[in-house]
Amino acid sequence: MASEVFFSTLNADPNHNLLQKLEKLVRKAGIDKIDFNGKFTAVKIHFGELGNMAYLRPDYAAVIIGIIKEMGGKPFLTDCNTLYTGWRSNAIDHQDTAMKHGYTPFSTGAQIIIADGLKGLDYKLVIV
Repeated sequence: MASEVFFSTLNADPNHNLLQKLEKLVRKAGIDKIDFNGKFTAVKIHFGELGNMAYLRPDYAAVIIGIIKEMGGKPFLTDCNTLYTGWRSNAIDHQDTAMKHGYTPFSTGAQIIIADGLKGLDYKLVIV
């Protein structure tokens, strides 16, 4: 069975900005059918490398965070550290990079938790 794909253009007007279009898109895709009530909810995001603009703006994350909170969830933003040396190879520099790119609890409504710990060594092997 083919997957159902939802998309939106980047066209905006005074009545429909991109943030409103994102909310409409994720609701149409069925986010309202997920039971977030009372549950910790990881919102995986790429916070971007310093000097790079290839990451989602924090206000997009704030839309998703707001919907999850509206549905009773306890969302937090997360990512894993990188294996290569850089500004996302440990949790401290990773969070500093995220904040420099505008990802703060004030801008997104959620805390940041780096999933694999301070040095990227907290993991569990899962046999598939």
